[in-house]
Amino acid sequence: MRWMIASDIHGSAKWCEKLIEAWKLERPERLLLLGDLLYHGPRNDLPEDYAPKKVLAMLNEIAPELMCVRGNCEAEVDQMVLDFPVMADYGVLMLDGRLIYMTHGHVYGEDNPPPLKTGDVLLCGHTHVPVLRRHEGFTYVNPGSVSIPKNGSAHSYCTLEDGWIEWKDLDRDCAVWDRQRL
Repeated sequence: MRWMIASDIHGSAKWCEKLIEAWKLERPERLLLLGDLLYHGPRNDLPEDYAPKKVLAMLNEIAPELMCVRGNCEAEVDQMVLDFPVMADYGVLMLDGRLIYMTHGHVYGEDNPPPLKTGDVLLCGHTHVPVLRRHEGFTYVNPGSVSIPKNGSAHSYCTLEDGWIEWKDLDRDCAVWDRQRL
């Protein structure tokens, strides 16, 4: 199974379009979106080509391919215009006997994980910083941010396939810049 994982589009039509182009090349079973799809939020500057209506139209076109959780910038009005569920605080997936707990990261995150069993994976966005970090009992994975990367990171997403996570740079034709075993 191949998943593509992205977070924090924040209403940028330019970066959403690049993400969808990457999705067409990657051809994953699902595109997992970890929230903050349409709005930039009060703590962020406006992202490049800020156009939430364009972003929602692009995402609605691929709605059957998406699995999404709610970010701290989503509101109930967003669900009124999006053709896929976006209001769940978390999603739980099983992969090779491991639980993958996906959430945005503003409630449960690396420093405040939900109850997890040894070997489980906590998949979060929110910080805009791509990382895989092993903790006692769980592994934390963040794909970074599609539109507003922080700490000098790339405009990124990641893929998960056969137990490997690869982070890819949207600004460099989806070049792999890190690969780690989950």
